[in-house]
Amino acid sequence: MTLFSRLAELAIAQPARPALCDARREIDYASLWQQVQQLAQRLRTAQVQRLALALDNGPDWAIADLAAMLAGIVVIPLPPFFTAAQQQWVLESSGADALIGAPRTGWRRAPDFSLPLQRCQPVAPPVLPAGTAKITYTSGSTGQPKGVCLSLDHLQRVSQALADRVMPAAVSHHLTLLPLATLLENISGLYVPLLSGVSSRIPALSEVGFAGARQFSAAQLAAALQRWQPHSLVLVPELLRLLVMVCQQQPALATSLRLVAVGGGKVSPALVELAQHIGIPLCEGYGLSECGSVVALNAPGAGRPGTAGQPLPHCEVTLAADGEILVRGAGMLGYLGDAPAPVQIATGDLGQLDADGYLTITGRKKNIQITAWGRNFAPEWVEAEAQLFPAIGRLLIFGDGLPANVALIQPTPGGESALAEQVMQLNQRLPDYAQVHHYLTVDFSAERNWSTANGRLRRAAVYADWQSRIQQCVTGESA
Repeated sequence: MTLFSRLAELAIAQPARPALCDARREIDYASLWQQVQQLAQRLRTAQVQRLALALDNGPDWAIADLAAMLAGIVVIPLPPFFTAAQQQWVLESSGADALIGAPRTGWRRAPDFSLPLQRCQPVAPPVLPAGTAKITYTSGSTGQPKGVCLSLDHLQRVSQALADRVMPAAVSHHLTLLPLATLLENISGLYVPLLSGVSSRIPALSEVGFAGARQFSAAQLAAALQRWQPHSLVLVPELLRLLVMVCQQQPALATSLRLVAVGGGKVSPALVELAQHIGIPLCEGYGLSECGSVVALNAPGAGRPGTAGQPLPHCEVTLAADGEILVRGAGMLGYLGDAPAPVQIATGDLGQLDADGYLTITGRKKNIQITAWGRNFAPEWVEAEAQLFPAIGRLLIFGDGLPANVALIQPTPGGESALAEQVMQLNQRLPDYAQVHHYLTVDFSAERNWSTANGRLRRAAVYADWQSRIQQCVTGESA
């Protein structure tokens, strides 16, 4: 059954059942299906080819996304945590000819649309892989984000597999905390609930606690949990940490929860244990955008703590000789502007598979840092940008699994007084998730083990010696 045939079925069988809601309105399944069909027809009539979505979380985002896909229009979610330059890159590189969102320079408002639809004529829209329904952009491990082209069939297979995997939790309503522009919440917070015939509660991001790219209010999160009484949540590791904190302070906030899925980065085993101890029904998972966001997930009531669970049925997971996780059957169509994707996706992650097929993530093959907010960046990118600033002699940045990035900086002799100002200037060149949020000064020549014979810094060796100080810098406590 497809997502749209399921919506049509529910519109007839359970027309008054709530499908979507926010703080201002509730939309039942009959009304949702009607609105999706009407908007799809309007977008077809307007001859929209590629639609960028730049709305805040809410039913309008969901309806626009569903309508465009029903109409066969390529959807391009625009992440709110991207810089203005990165968002412009997304619009230009994708060949978007329509945009729903706040007014932008060079775009003209389309008349007679209830949603803020704008149009432009792309200069040279790139050719897309056949069957592309959505282009989801990674958070940019280098300077520019990469567009991942996904088919509708792939999105539906992932969504249906997740709906089947979490069915034992008997969820009746989900609360979205992550931006719908992230593929993880787009699938888990919209498609999975709709396929399951349940309600997705989609308040604005500020109403659940977001205040910028990585600022989040624990008090606002607690208020949202109290108001919405959700059965399910999808979290990145840093939001799990905040959830645990507020549930420790107010244990009643955890009582409505039946399923809390966490992915998008490393999760501390101690945090998982604490979450489960205080009654949070946690299910760890693993995935990446190139494989439709989710590859493996622990099933409610049958999980194995410390693992990412068993692969979804359509995913064939194997390990290379060096332990790299390889995935078949769930690959993207390809990167935007690149060659078609190989049949087997090499994830860059290292793992182990036990006899029962449970997948454990053990590390990363490369140095990509995945922050506790689920954003990824290559440290070499930041370190290369730092070379532009004379007060910064050498810099190593660490953010993997952390809620904020910490840089170790060796100042240029005589440049100490200008260091703080030049770190600020460096940050102006970077998106928030790759910025230097804290820094410590260090003499990298103090330990021979920190450098190779040709002077290249040994990242792992430096981190091993500085891990406690880095953790203390972020948390204010000893690691």
